[in-house]
Amino acid sequence: MSESKSSDTESAELETFRAETRAWLEANCPPEMRKPATSDADVFWGGRNAKFSSEPQRIWFERMRDKGWTVPDWPKEYGGGGLSAAEHKVLRAEMGRLGARPPLSSFGIWMLGPALLKYGNDAQKKEHLPKIAAGEIRWCQGYSEPNAGSDLASLQTRAESDGDDFIITGQKIWTSYANYADWIFCLVRTDPTAKKHDGISFILFDMASKGVSTKPILLISGYSPFCETFFDGVRVPKSHVVGQINRGWDVAKYLLQHERAMISGMGERGVGRPLGQIAADSVGTDAQGKLDDAMLRGKIATFDVDEAALAACAERAVDLAKAGQAHPAFSSAMKYYGTELNKRRYEILMSAGGVDALEWESERSRQGARPRAWLRTKANSIEGGTTEVMLGIVAKRILDLPGA
Repeated sequence: MSESKSSDTESAELETFRAETRAWLEANCPPEMRKPATSDADVFWGGRNAKFSSEPQRIWFERMRDKGWTVPDWPKEYGGGGLSAAEHKVLRAEMGRLGARPPLSSFGIWMLGPALLKYGNDAQKKEHLPKIAAGEIRWCQGYSEPNAGSDLASLQTRAESDGDDFIITGQKIWTSYANYADWIFCLVRTDPTAKKHDGISFILFDMASKGVSTKPILLISGYSPFCETFFDGVRVPKSHVVGQINRGWDVAKYLLQHERAMISGMGERGVGRPLGQIAADSVGTDAQGKLDDAMLRGKIATFDVDEAALAACAERAVDLAKAGQAHPAFSSAMKYYGTELNKRRYEILMSAGGVDALEWESERSRQGARPRAWLRTKANSIEGGTTEVMLGIVAKRILDLPGA
């Protein structure tokens, strides 16, 4: 078969897949799941103690899980859909066309899963990946410590050898949803005599283990997903180490690429209705139906263009990653741009709301939620690597600037 005929066949097969996917989504995605989530309660995180917020949420999750589409591009043997890169792109596009929300949100999907697929052994993949795909285990990330944030490799949580086990002692901080998580993927120091990047291991363990405790951290917004996490002589089998002992930094760096790509998505997730419509609620419209504030209208138009550019860039990043051509530091550029864009989004929302946007006490009101969300965005440019660190990585590893 000639190259042209082969390409035509592949194109026809992809269009058939598109038509079948569109029909399946139309038939199986409940109307309630075709709207953006408005709060954490609207998001299904899975886990041992997970509860569905509604019957449509349960139906949507179970149908997508059974289809393998909670992780569409993972191998079928691990609970995935086994889709090709092109098919996965079609699925994302068709879900976007319908407004279908993700059926499952999970640090296991966004971060740990890719790291296990690359560095995990067969036993670890078979043990953990199907449970992630099925939403059975909720994961948290044990990276940052009180004295090891941007300089993560300075971490001091230690894992001391005891036969076939490690005994883990130390503290983590800013552990998102640690108080709800079932398991943790954690960086620990297994060789205190080695150079700081060389004595670290990447290990998995159950949050129900003896010696693990958490303490929520309250933020200025009045709400926080963050916790302090403490380990007091936690016994963990050495078989739970992912990759090689003392080579956990390799796994950590790879995982951070996926974390930063995930965080960058904040810039294109939106807040439900378009910004212009939300602003019109407070500002009103002129005789032509345009937002009755030219300055604000210009800011929103500029934002919409930048948001579309980020979405296009994200699509390209996915394509490059699937083809094995992505620059390892590109996720840092995406993380920087996406989080700064999300901060701009809420600055515009606050400007559009005027004095009413400062209303604080009505938790259930649209206005009451706005200042809290605005304050929360300030952490976006810190978590997962600060904006300054991201720009430094871009300067050094992508632009190759002198002195960077």
